[in-house]
Amino acid sequence: MKNFKTKVVVVTGAASGIGRALALQLDREDAVLALVDKDASALAALNDATGHRHLVQELDVADRKAVYQFAARVSTELGGADVVINNAGVAVSQTIAELDYDDFEWLFNINFWGMVYGTKAFLPQLLTKPEAAIVNVSSLFGLLSIPTQGAYNASKFAIRGFTEALQAELKGTNITAHSIHPGGIRTNIARNARLYQAPGGVSDAAAGVDLFSRISFTDADKAASILLKGIQNKRARILIGPDAVALDIVQRLFPKQYTNAFNFFEQLLNRLTPLNKAKAPLTEITKA
Repeated sequence: MKNFKTKVVVVTGAASGIGRALALQLDREDAVLALVDKDASALAALNDATGHRHLVQELDVADRKAVYQFAARVSTELGGADVVINNAGVAVSQTIAELDYDDFEWLFNINFWGMVYGTKAFLPQLLTKPEAAIVNVSSLFGLLSIPTQGAYNASKFAIRGFTEALQAELKGTNITAHSIHPGGIRTNIARNARLYQAPGGVSDAAAGVDLFSRISFTDADKAASILLKGIQNKRARILIGPDAVALDIVQRLFPKQYTNAFNFFEQLLNRLTPLNKAKAPLTEITKA
């Protein structure tokens, strides 16, 4: 895909973070955007910031019927999608032993099923285009696992597996499928997370956000730029950030031993981060 000019691009989770950066960069490239997010006011502000009137809709990607209805709107009003970027995602930080099923299902409904709905709802449209792309945002944590991220790891590994199967199935068609693996990106995902216990024993919400910010090396604009360039270059797996690149190498070289490194990592976090190890009830961090 040489460029995105006049391409119809769907972005989920578009109102903040990587999604917002993608929308703004694609707008500058004269793409036609179809943007969804649960935050209607932030979505409207994004549309105003573009200076154009794109198709925007408040939408919960976990609602299968709503996703299919939005796909029908894109087909009717914009002539169908050329690129679909399933970017919406949430996080839960808790040990598997203590993880509540409601939190597990909340996360999977958005991270995994939202991606599945977005893929299957738009696939018929993509198949009608001369060239098209389906882009599923996994994570560095879709390549390796760490303590307290069991649910998030499971969802992101599932996205990777789903997308790699799709790549094989679409071979020889007009569609490229891309699995995206960002490392630490400076976005609101930690602020919007359900944080009970993070690596190093952190259970205080503010400390968890501070920890995430200190281990995030890439801003959203840079992440969006790498992602879009990867689509253009038809890269099946797109790593974003120096941490993603480095730890992907570690995982490949030491597939059984890499988890030992996290013992050292946790000890380091214990020294660097003020901890509140009390077994507190759910702290759900709302958007700033």
